[in-house]
Amino acid sequence: MTQEAQNSVLKCEHVAKTFDQGELSVDVLHDINLEVQTAEQIAITGASGSGKSTLLHLLGGLDIPTGGKVYVDGKDFSTLSDDQRGTLRNRALGFVYQFHHLLQEFTALENVIMPLLIRGEEPETAKQQGTDCLDNVGLRHRLNHKPGELSGGERQRAAIARALVTKPLCVLADEPTGNLDRHTADKVYGLMRELNTELGTALVMVTHDIDLAQRMQRILRLEDGILSSS
Repeated sequence: MTQEAQNSVLKCEHVAKTFDQGELSVDVLHDINLEVQTAEQIAITGASGSGKSTLLHLLGGLDIPTGGKVYVDGKDFSTLSDDQRGTLRNRALGFVYQFHHLLQEFTALENVIMPLLIRGEEPETAKQQGTDCLDNVGLRHRLNHKPGELSGGERQRAAIARALVTKPLCVLADEPTGNLDRHTADKVYGLMRELNTELGTALVMVTHDIDLAQRMQRILRLEDGILSSS
């Protein structure tokens, strides 16, 4: 393990990804190198189909690279068992997607505290932490509402609360405002930036929205499987 990997929240070295489609092999990512520091804000842009979501899945340990290494909090994902990867993801990473992926049968609070319950927190402690997190995103008055009773912006704010409730080192966001109108997208994006600053959580966001990307500290572009500074 390199010293840089130990000092980084998230790091990948020479990561590549190839998908086999029948007799064909499709190279999606080539020699990707990326280092994310505490509280850093990074936007990843690129055309549809350029591999942005694939890269995010690799960084989050949701998929395994064909080549190279991914380190989270200095730990090499490839050396961990499935259970160990799951534990590390739960502790160190938060995920926000274009679609909120809240469970419809549960309230906003129940959705938000699930990562805490999975890691073994006491239910009452989890409820208090979840309530505080929903309060931070302006949803204290919506604790007991189910997703179907929330607006699109409220559902996405609840999803952000769920991603942040474990106080992760890094949040990986895949088009988190892509399903929202401009006004709501700006509010949600501003909220993510505020929480990033307040909590010191790094933010890596895939987005098509150049206006939003330009508000980040660093913009990277993925093109033809190669990641470079924009």
